[in-house]
Amino acid sequence: MTTQTLRVLGAFTASEPGELSGAGIAKRTGLQSGTLYPILARLEHAGWLESKWEAADPRKLGRPRRRLYQLTGLGAKMARAAYREVTEMIGGPIWQHP
Repeated sequence: MTTQTLRVLGAFTASEPGELSGAGIAKRTGLQSGTLYPILARLEHAGWLESKWEAADPRKLGRPRRRLYQLTGLGAKMARAAYREVTEMIGGPIWQHP
C-alpha cells in the first residue's frame, strides 16, 4: 500500500459518506492526475471503489460531466485494516483529521 493510495482512501474516509469527483479527490490529496487516476482505476478494479458518470446534461451544467467515485463496503473495511496496519507499524496515527 503506497502513501499515495492511503491519501486517496483518506479522502473518502475523512469526508462525509458519498461521491467524490476526481477533481475533488485531487484537491483533497494534492495528487496530480497522472498519479491519481491509475490509483482510482486499481481501487475500482479491486472492488474498493465504484464509479459512475454524473447524470446531468453537460450543456445545462456548462461543463463536461464528472466521473463520481464512492467507497464500497469492502473498500471501507480494507481502508480501516490498512490504516490499522500502518498505525501499528509506525506506532501512532498516520495523520490527525481536523
